[in-house]
Parts: sequence; structure tokens; C-alpha cells
Amino acid sequence: MNPEVTAFIENIQSAWQIEVCNQLRQMVHQTIPEVQERIQYKKPHFLKNGKYTAVITPSKDAVAFMLFNVSGVDVPEEFEGPAERKSIKIHEGDSPDYELLAGLLAQSSKEL
Repeated sequence: MNPEVTAFIENIQSAWQIEVCNQLRQMVHQTIPEVQERIQYKKPHFLKNGKYTAVITPSKDAVAFMLFNVSGVDVPEEFEGPAERKSIKIHEGDSPDYELLAGLLAQSSKEL
């Protein structure tokens, strides 16, 4: 795990956002054991074989989780974005379906 990503998450102001970001990060690493992570464009990006798989973007009142390479993946309606990448916003009090997210991530990164 990249210490810059760890520092980024630890410096988030809201405890619930730190928890969500840590859960998402763990889920990405469990789903793609060979994943590489780095801070790019001031947020954590996850790559497999040099290609983007996911990004975590905390904002004032949410944490967005974006999946890349989803053109052939059946993504639920609550996700937003163009055909090749979709994101979902997690708000305080939400119960993210990490199993669903892991399944989508596994499908979208399988061919990378």
C-alpha cells in the first residue's frame, strides 16, 4: 500500500469518510491483489497493468467511487457517468454494498 494514499485518507476531515475510504481501499486490494495505487489529480487512483480501474473521491458531503472500463458490465441504475466509467456517491449513513462493488470491479478489471 502506498504511504501517500494512506496519508491522503488519514487527512480527510470526516471520520465517516475515512471509514468509507478505508473500506473501499481494502475492497480494491482484495479484489485485485496486484493493484497499484497512487495519488493522481489529488485523489487515490488504482491501476492494474498501468490502466485505471478505480478512483476514490471524497467531497464535502460524499465519497464517490468510480469504476473504469465498465462498457460491457451490467452496472446498476444508481451509478452515473459515461458508458466507459461509472461512479456512485456514498453519503453519511449509507450502507454501501461492498460485495456488489467488488463484483463490478472484478468484472471491469478482468481483461486489463
